[in-house]
Amino acid sequence: MVLDLEKVSLKREGAWILKDIDWKIRKGEHWVLYGLNGAGKTAILKMMNAYYFPTSGNMTVVGKEFGKTPLGEHLRTKIGFVSSSIQRMFYPADSAYQIILSGAFASIGLYETPTDQMRKKAISLLEKLGCMNYADRSYETLSQGERQRVLIGRALMADPELLILDEPTTGLDFIARESLLKTISDIAEQPNAPTLIYVTHHVEEILPVFNKTLLLRRGEVFASGDTKDMITSSQLTQFFELPVDIIWQNSRPLLSKKTKCTEHL
Repeated sequence: MVLDLEKVSLKREGAWILKDIDWKIRKGEHWVLYGLNGAGKTAILKMMNAYYFPTSGNMTVVGKEFGKTPLGEHLRTKIGFVSSSIQRMFYPADSAYQIILSGAFASIGLYETPTDQMRKKAISLLEKLGCMNYADRSYETLSQGERQRVLIGRALMADPELLILDEPTTGLDFIARESLLKTISDIAEQPNAPTLIYVTHHVEEILPVFNKTLLLRRGEVFASGDTKDMITSSQLTQFFELPVDIIWQNSRPLLSKKTKCTEHL
């Protein structure tokens, strides 16, 4: 079991952010965490990384049980986390290569001397992710898509058991988005791939490799299970409380709002 949440609730500043979350992820599964802005997705991610602790319930992440085992850096070295919120933390002058190397220590910046093996691995990731042509460029000069690839490389440096991708295509145009999604699909299909959680509020980004989906609404689990059962017209009409259509093309869903004309067809 990579993730096990049992009746997990979170209260912050007097308000319940999450309520009775049940979620189990087994090794080999790749999940989508889907919800609108304000649904509680960020709160769940912060708990997974031990920045928040549940107010009630039981939580185990990559074998670490909250309240019974050391967490903090012990936990975060087992989790690769890619989020635009992290981008602001890096030193603008650090190169793409240096930032990927820092993932070996789960640190912002390099404060320890990397081993030769670490350096070789960083170069290998630069090659696999298509980053070699800007390996020595400073982070501040990279495009949004290039930065996201560097963050993925950094997240993979420590061979994480769990890789969390939090809205990774934010700010990307169509071509850059599809290129990054292809890279994510390639990672998921590797024999020794980490378990992936893809966090989004865009249905069209759900790739075939994500075989499971959790629908989060107003801090509660609306439904969870096989993606093909979760991402349907009837399910999402109830989820949004708005009539919508889902069309599957090339094994990916497309979402549209039903018009009055289509509702009467």
